[in-house]
Amino acid sequence: MGHMSMTYYLKVVSVEQQIFSGLVKKIQVTGSEGELGIFPGHSALLTTIKPGMVHFVKLQDKEEFIYLSGAILEVQPTVVTVLADTAIRGSDLDEARALEAKYKAEEQICNHHRDVYDAQAYYELVKALAKLRVIDLTKKAMQRLGS
Repeated sequence: MGHMSMTYYLKVVSVEQQIFSGLVKKIQVTGSEGELGIFPGHSALLTTIKPGMVHFVKLQDKEEFIYLSGAILEVQPTVVTVLADTAIRGSDLDEARALEAKYKAEEQICNHHRDVYDAQAYYELVKALAKLRVIDLTKKAMQRLGS
């Protein structure tokens, strides 16, 4: 088995910058609709991801988690591209700010009359929860590496 068949190229790009570019063994994308695991040789795909994350395993089995505010995922035979509005590495996320955003959104949702659906507050809550999950998973991955 050649080296290429076991890996593929991943690019994670946000409107502001390129966040990651390199060979990976496996990618998992998680949005509010569920999980999608992409292995080498996956069939071509174009889909949108609601606020969530991309989790990937690099060549030395190092894991990385990147928060996505929402993205377009494009899978080609040898390249996977994640084009996000906002993409932030787990290690760069601010836990205090994410918690504050979560409480604010929950308060907004609770303060609204039941018959008024506050889509914006719900969206903010989904984003905050996604950030907190990425922070948590990043911490666990770092503990596994013993850093």
